[in-house]
Amino acid sequence: MTGLVARQAALVRALVAAGELPEGFDRHAIDTGSKALLRKRSGEVGGHLPHVRAALGDRFFALFAAWAEDRPKVSTRADAAAFTAYLESISELPERSRRLFRPRRI
Repeated sequence: MTGLVARQAALVRALVAAGELPEGFDRHAIDTGSKALLRKRSGEVGGHLPHVRAALGDRFFALFAAWAEDRPKVSTRADAAAFTAYLESISELPERSRRLFRPRRI
């Protein structure tokens, strides 16, 4: 990997996966960009789970941020499924959502 490619990869990790900040970048600017990307990601997941977002209200972003902290995005659909499983594991998944996402038995 060339020096530029390695620095770009490190910058992306710092922005979206709490990676170490490459030398020469402003921490405040990176933190601001990282939070904006996390808000965008939570909005996309909230769009797939409107009933969960509505039920959790103001807590939705905080819970999502805690879950997503060390998890790079795979896809919005995968994020929604994994976040739902996380909410269920910490007993925060709203009752209506538990009924919607309960695995079906055959």
